[in-house]
Amino acid sequence: MSDGAAERRALAGRLVQEGALTTPAWRAAVESVPRELFLNPGVFLYEGGRWRPATALGSDPAEWLRIAYTPDTLTTQLDGHLTADQVSEPVAGLPTSSSTTPALVVSMIESLDVQDGHQVLEIGTGTGYSAALMCHRLGEDNVTTVEVDPEVASRADAALEAAGFSTWTVTGDGLLGHPRRAPYDRVIATCAVRRIPYTWVRQTKPGGIILATVGSWANGAGLAKVTVNEDGTAEGRIIGRASFMQARSQAATPVAGDLGARTAYADSERQTKVSPLMLDEWMPAFLAQVAAPGAQLVRAKTNGGAELLYLFDPERESWAEFTPDGDDWQVRQGGPVTLWDDVEEALLAWQEEGSPDITAVRLHITDRCHTYWIGGQQIATRTSSHWIGDEAALRWQHRLTNRP
Repeated sequence: MSDGAAERRALAGRLVQEGALTTPAWRAAVESVPRELFLNPGVFLYEGGRWRPATALGSDPAEWLRIAYTPDTLTTQLDGHLTADQVSEPVAGLPTSSSTTPALVVSMIESLDVQDGHQVLEIGTGTGYSAALMCHRLGEDNVTTVEVDPEVASRADAALEAAGFSTWTVTGDGLLGHPRRAPYDRVIATCAVRRIPYTWVRQTKPGGIILATVGSWANGAGLAKVTVNEDGTAEGRIIGRASFMQARSQAATPVAGDLGARTAYADSERQTKVSPLMLDEWMPAFLAQVAAPGAQLVRAKTNGGAELLYLFDPERESWAEFTPDGDDWQVRQGGPVTLWDDVEEALLAWQEEGSPDITAVRLHITDRCHTYWIGGQQIATRTSSHWIGDEAALRWQHRLTNRP
């Protein structure tokens, strides 16, 4: 029976060929850490619109190793509680924890530019596999990992111990970091966030690096890499596309119910300057999330089959509804924030700069706001307090005061 060594070497070889793995120290980690240990009690495989459970105990050992070393992301939890050992037949559900594709895991930790002796804080332990890789590279006492889900954290801690790493595993809200062991040289998040929390900046040493996925839509998030400055600010850029599950406390509840009632009273209506269908593309979707954090793109159909397109921000009670008008689009907007105005302004600024790739985006973080640029164009500034600026609040107050 194979002990997984051949599979680990094959995985490392694939990652080298893909360009995700470039340094000897991280290759040694990939070839040493058994990914299969971090998938207990099992995984869910998506087949035919449902999730088929596969467990370590219920699978042929060779088949289990084949599953464990697939290049894909492996779902380990559905709906915030269900694991593969609890069901015997395919089920429906929403993935809430997973073992991310090894290529993304390894490319991210290589992007951290760690050095011997560095202290690393990981937000989102998940299965514990990425923490194990960092423990192998840096030593178990130099890695602190935080997981919000107690059951997920318990399984990860057991897997880390089984792999020989008695590292610092913490159950708690990763958005708060872990001040007890701060300051850190590096912070890495394996969940997506609407913005990089300033608590992470405060817990990072000057010159330290924070790596996190910014965005809340499945397609359209960017991997931000920022360096903390001596004055407590941080700055950097988006280094590529990324897709992670949202931080639990920021996960949006899908908009449902009577959409007509939600959009009954508009404060404005006009023709759009750009098509809202642009939001199907990765870079425009990223810009939309930067300009309107918390907004959701919603598609629906009328009883007659006509397609409807909306932007909703339930937290700020704001919305935009789009209607085809020949080759153009009409937009109706309501609420304290003119969502489409903000998104459209960012899209136009991007187009003026030649519609570059997501890696052209730079960002600057202070304790008060996040600012994003492309070239010479500032595309968005958002305050740290609930992402609503004074100007937007004053515009809404003005509308209410001057309504007939």
